[in-house]
Amino acid sequence: MEVLHPRCAGLDVHSETVVSCVRIQEKGRARHEVRTFSTTTKGLVALRDWLVSEGVTDAVMESTGVYWKPVWHVLAVSIQLLLANAMQVKNLPGRKSDVNDATWLSDLLAHGLIRASMVPPTQFQELRDLTRTRTQMLAERSRYIRRIQKALEDANVKLTNLMANVMGVTGRALLEALVSGVEIDESVVDACRRGKLKSTTEQMMEALEGNVRPHHRFLLELHIRQYDAVTRAVAAIESRIEKLMEPFRVELELLRTTPGVKTATANAVLAEIGPDMSRFPSSAHLVSWAGLCPGQDESAGKRRSSGVRKGPRWLKTALVQAAWSAARKKDSYFRAQFHRLRARRGPKKAIVAVAASILTSIFHMLSRRVPFRDLGGHHFDHLDRERTAKSLIRRLKDLGLNVQIQSPA
Repeated sequence: MEVLHPRCAGLDVHSETVVSCVRIQEKGRARHEVRTFSTTTKGLVALRDWLVSEGVTDAVMESTGVYWKPVWHVLAVSIQLLLANAMQVKNLPGRKSDVNDATWLSDLLAHGLIRASMVPPTQFQELRDLTRTRTQMLAERSRYIRRIQKALEDANVKLTNLMANVMGVTGRALLEALVSGVEIDESVVDACRRGKLKSTTEQMMEALEGNVRPHHRFLLELHIRQYDAVTRAVAAIESRIEKLMEPFRVELELLRTTPGVKTATANAVLAEIGPDMSRFPSSAHLVSWAGLCPGQDESAGKRRSSGVRKGPRWLKTALVQAAWSAARKKDSYFRAQFHRLRARRGPKKAIVAVAASILTSIFHMLSRRVPFRDLGGHHFDHLDRERTAKSLIRRLKDLGLNVQIQSPA
């Protein structure tokens, strides 16, 4: 087999050590040398100096958690690096060790048998961290809301039966009144009411009648303060994201023209895929990389059932959430696509198809610098008018009706 990289290295990265195997092809024979280095900055600099002294031009490592990132930052200055998917280059069971893993990676790289994973620039790595942290913070804030609801139920306070969000303006004011220990009467409830509420003052007073002990007041105050702290953290993250996204204002405006894609979703999608679509040969490659298309499983000429492929879960989650919102927009292509597929494949597969269509649209929008153009809710009807007419006639006949089709003059 042809050797593409005569001087290369395979790195098996761990939290404390890096096992490096240098592979040098000389006179038709391969020579391997293995050394182990610490993952401290001093150890990584020593690793880089050794690789440079051996004339290594290319090196490969697996994407193991976050451990590969410090190694990448130190070595990328002097060596061409390649990040491999651990599932695609794993060693055979029974032969696995750190030395064998590093040697196996170096042999694969030497013959060009490793497909590189996408490593975004540093700016987009920071944006990814921020958008992902924001998602985690919002999930944590939701947990505090559920803890507040649990404390209220334990005290037999039925606020959750009257309002969807107990941390809204009215709910927050009532919670503060409960925590302060004041006697809840009609004047207190009226002072806490904000906006238009369906429930009356009498209903709210009845819901607030419970067995609120000092223990419940302590828990409510604790969870409310934690909720506020997480809210301030989310605001700080959003401010930082907005500052880093300023150079990509045009791309964000284009993404926001897509149904279901708001500012937060646009930030998350752009942080995950970047504004440059040239790294993807086509929209189908982008959809496959995102894990929004079925896997391929065929044997003896028969195709077996297979689910969607694994992909970046942060991107997939954001797109599926946007798809649910887009599927509810009236007279839109995404709504028509969702209902068309749901009848045959079910709602979950239909919504994944809508998410794939949204990502396909984003690919072409960023490639051509054009806003989203909706094909309309009747797009599928116009694709094959004769087939649509036959389907409608068949449905009418099933209802016991006889119809005659006549084209307009």
